Amino acid sequence: MLEKNIREQIIDLMHRQVVPAVGCTEPMAVALCTARATELLGEKPEKIKAHLSANILKNAMGVGIPGTGMIGLPIAISLGALIGKSSYQLEVIKDLTPESLEEGKKFMGENRIDIKLKEGISEKLYVEITCEAGDKNATAVISHSHTNFVYEEANGKVLLNKQTTSETEEKQGEKDIELNLKMVWDFATTTPLDEINFIMEAKRYNMRAASEALKDNYGHCLGKTMDRPLSRGIFGDSIYSHIISKTASACDARMGGAMVPVMSNSGSGNQGICATNPVVVFAKENENTPEELIRALTLSHLTAIYIKQNLGALSALCGCIVASTGSSCGITYLMGGSYTNICYAVKNMIANLTGMICDGAKPSCALKISSGVSTAVLSAMMSMEGHHVTEAEGIIDKDVDRSIKNLTNLGKDAMCATDDMVLNIMTHKSEC
Repeated sequence: MLEKNIREQIIDLMHRQVVPAVGCTEPMAVALCTARATELLGEKPEKIKAHLSANILKNAMGVGIPGTGMIGLPIAISLGALIGKSSYQLEVIKDLTPESLEEGKKFMGENRIDIKLKEGISEKLYVEITCEAGDKNATAVISHSHTNFVYEEANGKVLLNKQTTSETEEKQGEKDIELNLKMVWDFATTTPLDEINFIMEAKRYNMRAASEALKDNYGHCLGKTMDRPLSRGIFGDSIYSHIISKTASACDARMGGAMVPVMSNSGSGNQGICATNPVVVFAKENENTPEELIRALTLSHLTAIYIKQNLGALSALCGCIVASTGSSCGITYLMGGSYTNICYAVKNMIANLTGMICDGAKPSCALKISSGVSTAVLSAMMSMEGHHVTEAEGIIDKDVDRSIKNLTNLGKDAMCATDDMVLNIMTHKSEC
C-alpha cells in the first residue's frame, strides 16, 4: 500500500479532476468566466467581449447547450451573464428556466456579444471575458484548466492576478503529484475502500445520463440505435453491445444539450463518461463485487488523469483515446488481470487509437467514443490472452510509461499544425 501522504495527494488530485459538469466543459467554462465577470461588474452587462483560444473555439462551436435546444457560444455567454453563478463552477447555468432562456435568446439577438480569437498566446485553454455597462467594466480570465481563474479586474482595479507569476514559480507552487502507471495501479488496488468510494458518484451521474438519452432523440441517437433489433441482430445482445450503447447514450444526451449533469474527468464530460460507463456495465454483467467496481473505476479514472497530466487539458488528440485507455485498464482488472495485463492493455490501446483527431465537441463525438470503448474491450481481451503490441511496432516502447509519453508527445507537440488546420477548416466552411 502506498504511504498515506501519497494517497492523500492522489485523492486530492482526483477530487479536483473528477467533478460534475452540465453540458460540454468548453462552453461552460466560457459561461463560467462570463458569470464571474458579470459578478465583478455588479449589474447586467450591456456588452460582452470574449477573447478565446483556438481550442476553446473549436470545442464550443458545434455542441448543444443544455436545456436550450441551441448550439454554440452566444447562448452560453448570454446565460452566463443573466443567470450564471460562478460558485456553481461547471454547473454554472443549472438554474435555467424557460423564462430565462427566452431572456437569453433576446440578449443574444441584440448583438451585444463580440467573440474573437485571442491572438499571441500559446495556452490552449484560455477564456477572457470583458463585461461593460455604461462607464463600468470588468474582466475575468480562465486559463490552464476549465475553472482556474487567473485574472480579475473591475473598473481598472486588479483584484486577482496570477498571470504575472513566472512559469517556474507557478509550477513549484501548484505542481500535482507526478503519477506513473505502477503508482496508479498500486493506489487503485490497495487503498482502503473508504478513501476511494467517492468514485461511485461517477457511476450515479454518468449512468443517469445514459438513461436520460432514452427520454428524447438527442444527437445522432447512437445509443438508441445500438439497442434496436437490427443492431442486436448484428452485434448481439451482449456485454460488448451494452457497453457501447450505455456509453454512447450518455454522450448523445450530453452533446445533444440535455439538462443533465455528468461526472467529468480532466475537464471533459465525455472523458468522464468514457472512463465510467464501460467499466460499470462490464462489472454488472460480469457479476463483479462492489469492491472490484470501486477499484476498477478508480483505476480507469486515475489512468486517464495520469495521461492527461502529460497531454494537457486540450489537444489535437481526441480525448476518448485517453479515457478509453482508462476504461480498458478498468475492464482488464475486472477480468482478473494483473499489472502486467494492464500494461499490455495500455500498449494495445496506444497502438490502435493514436492519431484520432479532435475536431471539436459535437453530437458525433458519440461515434468516436464508440470506437474508443470497442477498442477498450478488444485491448483488454488481448491482454488477458497475453497478447500485446511490442516495442518492435510503431510508437510502442518496452516501457509502458514511455509508450504513454510517446502518445502525449504526438498530441501535445507534433500535431499542433493539425489543430490549426482543423480550426481553419471548421471556420471556413461554405454555407449551403
